[in-house]
Amino acid sequence: MCSSPTTKRTGRPRSADADRAILAATRIALAEQGWGRLTLGDVAARAGVAKTTLYRRWAGKNELVVDAMAALFEEQLDLPDLGSLEADIRGVVLRFAELLNRPETRTALMAVIAEAAHDDALRVRIREAIVDRQKHLVVLGRKRAQERGEIPPEDGAADAAAGPDRDNLIFDVVAGAVVHRVMVSSEPVDEEWAGRLAVLLVVGLAGLHTAQDL
Repeated sequence: MCSSPTTKRTGRPRSADADRAILAATRIALAEQGWGRLTLGDVAARAGVAKTTLYRRWAGKNELVVDAMAALFEEQLDLPDLGSLEADIRGVVLRFAELLNRPETRTALMAVIAEAAHDDALRVRIREAIVDRQKHLVVLGRKRAQERGEIPPEDGAADAAAGPDRDNLIFDVVAGAVVHRVMVSSEPVDEEWAGRLAVLLVVGLAGLHTAQDL
């Protein structure tokens, strides 16, 4: 008589609730203690999990902080339909600036960007976990504006092929302008400034489409 096959155990399955608690605890610890005093042991205690749980998920502090920031942006940054492309841009700019002004966000981004200057793997993780995941907002805004008739739809294969490059440029302009304003020049991002940036982008988008039609 053959014995029944046994199922190999691979350990306790990863818990989404534990992940959320760990990432939230990381952001709180950053705000209270800063980058230099942040430890995985302290984060584990705050999240109510064992230190081994963190080490199974993250190689070190850099990776943990990047994922904590990525989760924050995914949870808090969206693009509600405000009726026009200009209003949509103004809204997301204000929301993005609000997130950047949080102590934990500012501390984390400045620290991981500094670390990434000499860590290629970390630079890739920042791009994939934070930058690339937020580019869908540009695609959503462009498609919504095309449906409203604010900008021309894609016309042919060549125009469709140029879409990703155009979307990347728009993202770089928005993110670069807001990050510089908040974290470098320390100037406020208010309704007036966000409105001017939105108008600049709307006019620029029209110019991009016009240039491609020539």
